[in-house]
Formats: sequence, structure tokens, C-alpha cells
Amino acid sequence: MSYEAWIILIGSMAGITCGITGCFLILRKLSMLADAISHTVLLGIVLAFLISQSMNGVYMLIGAAVVGLLTAVFVQLLHSSGVQEDASIGVVFTFLFAIGVILITLYAGDVHLDVDHALMGEIAFVPWDTVQIGFLPELPKAFLMLSAVLLIVLVIIFLFYKELKITSFDPAMAAAIGIPVLFIHYLLMGMVSLTTVASFDSVGAILVVAMLIAPGASAYLLTDKMSVMLILSGVFGVAAAIIGYYAAMLFNVSISGSMAAVNGILFALVFFFSPAKGYLFKKFALKKVKYGSEQ
Repeated sequence: MSYEAWIILIGSMAGITCGITGCFLILRKLSMLADAISHTVLLGIVLAFLISQSMNGVYMLIGAAVVGLLTAVFVQLLHSSGVQEDASIGVVFTFLFAIGVILITLYAGDVHLDVDHALMGEIAFVPWDTVQIGFLPELPKAFLMLSAVLLIVLVIIFLFYKELKITSFDPAMAAAIGIPVLFIHYLLMGMVSLTTVASFDSVGAILVVAMLIAPGASAYLLTDKMSVMLILSGVFGVAAAIIGYYAAMLFNVSISGSMAAVNGILFALVFFFSPAKGYLFKKFALKKVKYGSEQ
């Protein structure tokens, strides 16, 4: 497969994985928690390296998942103790992220593990970072990691679709009918953690936030059906990866940054022109009603 094809494929996989996971965050009004986890998993990556002395992707995933879950637990504890949710998120993620930065500075300064790499990532280098497993040809590590995480996310959604759907729309009813709301919440946070760290090499932690939120937010404005929203979010994620790549080539800019920017542009288009919830549609409908009442 060509260099260009690998970049588009890996970017598309990151878009699909982040997009479908982000749908549940949007429905639960937890979009900013994605920002928090995308930063705090840096601590998980550092701790995984310090314990294992290895940059193996499996250790990174485990470390990120553990710290991502701890982030959700700490936010929940503070919020249940009376602290506002946005304040809880701000305190937890800045504290854990700061610890991660300090540990990198103290113990991993001579290792290819730096804050810029984790935050800003660059997909242009991903096709060259390959590994060979068994009889398979050499494949990019990011492709293998994203493939594994995408499969895990799809299996979780398939197995717990009803529970995820009900707890997202009406957690009180979900608790009343016996669904373990807290377990589903932390299961989702684990999905977000895995998705975030798997996308590090592709777009970096900061830009993962755009891929986690923008495709799902765009899909939300186009449909009221959960299954359709998941499909549309994946489509938006792929579209942003493809358009973002060619836009980056055209303007000679960062590929990952271009992909994130296209996510924002697609959302803006949907926001204004969505036939159901779009801004212009609502303005037109309001004027039509006002004009009709004056007749």
C-alpha cells in the first residue's frame, strides 16, 4: 500500500473510532470530559513506560485506560461531593496532566516520549513506524493499534448497545429498570481512554478532541435516531480525514491539523444548513410562522 493510502486509511480509522465513541459523550453532555481524558492519559503512558521500560503499544493502552478511568472516577467523586461538574473536570485533568509532564521531564527526558509528540502527533510519520507480527507483512504500528481498538469499541457497542442508549438518554429510568448505570459510565470512559491513546500517533491528544466531538455533533444535528447517528459520525470522521489530507497537501500544512480543521468546517456547514436542526432552517421556519401569523 502506498504512503498516501496509509495516511488516509489510518486517519479514517481514527475518525471512525473517535466519531462513534464521541456520540455517547455528546448525548451525555460530557464533551469536555473527552478533553480531560485526552490530556490525563499522558500520565498513564508515562507510568506504563516507567514500569515496563518499554514503548510497547499494549502497555500504553493499559496505562491510558487505567488513568482515563481514574479521571472519570475523580470527576464523579468531586461532582457528587458538591463541586460543579465543569470545575471538577478542570481540577482533575490539569492536576493529572501536570504530574505526567513532570514525570516526563524527570525520568523520560532521553526517551522518544515528549509532550509535543503526545499532544500534537503527526500522521505524516506514521507509515514509517512499522512492525512485523507472525506471517503478516510489516504494518504501521498505528494501524494495528487502531484496528484493535476499533474492534474493541464495536464489540462493546454491539454487546451493550441497549444499555449505552438508555443510560445516555435517561439514566434515571435506566437505574429504575436495573441497568448498572455507573458500570456503563466507566465502561464508556474506558472506551474513550483507549480511543484517545490509540489516536496519539495519528493526530495527537489535543486534536483527538476534535475527532471525538465534531463528527458526533454534526451527526446529532442531522438525526434523532441513535443508530443513524453512529453511522453518520463515522462517515463524517472518514470525510474529514480524506478532505483534510488533500487540503494539507494543497496548502502545505500539518496533515493532522488540517483533518481537525475540516472536522470543524463540516460541523459549521451542518450547523447552518441541516434541514432539521440547522440555524438557517430554524430562522426561515420562524420567519415563516411570524409571517403567517400576521396574515
